[in-house]
Amino acid sequence: MSAVTEFVVELVRAANEVEKLGNFERQRLFERAVTTIRDMRETIGIPSLQADADKIVDLQVMVAARGVQATSLQEVREALLTAAGMIRDLHIILDTGTEIEVRRE
Repeated sequence: MSAVTEFVVELVRAANEVEKLGNFERQRLFERAVTTIRDMRETIGIPSLQADADKIVDLQVMVAARGVQATSLQEVREALLTAAGMIRDLHIILDTGTEIEVRRE
């Protein structure tokens, strides 16, 4: 199993057991997820939109707000699963060598 696949599994497991996670563990998972997504996007050539439509912004807000402890368990669970899905999708793109063309208007 690759490191990326192992991290996706870790995120899904954490989402399923979110009530057992401490604030520090949540914070670290979100930081790792944002960094992983950003790095994978850069490798593929997908620019960060820095807009509300970009799901990574939601993850960054959760990390930056230090509000991980103030965020509901359901929101943390959903964010962890969103991150896992994004990383899985980006890994598939990288693995298959799919080329993505981003049009800037």
